[in-house]
Amino acid sequence: MKTLTPEEKKLLLDSIRDIPDFPKPGILFKDITTLLNDAKAFNLLMDHLTERYSDANLDFVAGIESRGFIFGAALAAKLGIGFVPIRKKGKLPSTTIAEKYSLEYGVDEVEIHIDAFLNKEGARVLLIDDLIATGGTAEAAVKLINDAKAECVETCFLINLTFLGGVEKVKNLSPVYSVLEVI
Repeated sequence: MKTLTPEEKKLLLDSIRDIPDFPKPGILFKDITTLLNDAKAFNLLMDHLTERYSDANLDFVAGIESRGFIFGAALAAKLGIGFVPIRKKGKLPSTTIAEKYSLEYGVDEVEIHIDAFLNKEGARVLLIDDLIATGGTAEAAVKLINDAKAECVETCFLINLTFLGGVEKVKNLSPVYSVLEVI
């Protein structure tokens, strides 16, 4: 499987804008909108992910709201498979299953449709999002996939903020792949 060269990783990392103190003071937000409007960087990323997962026998790509929708839907289209959105509570119109997760101050919840994987027991699913920080949302999303009787074969993140340790919460549930690591 092709790995990204240091130059390719630099191109991707350089295409992501840092926004200090967003959404609150002390946070350095990784803004991927600048990667999305850089055709060279976005195509490099999508070609890399397509090559990585083309032989994985996936049935679906699931993406976490909202930036995971962008990468997940594009990758699913390139792979010729279905896309499943994982959304915040109350955003999906049909019958759902939900998983709660802890935040710094409180609890939140994500949902998928109960028939998201077309009732295909053991469906092979890739979970994707733009970034993993503390890992709570990703952990809940993997649990949702499993609760829907599918198999999360891997979780994929464009960026792993390693200093927050989120991968540790997810790696006991699913293998983890991060395109870029930010220390």
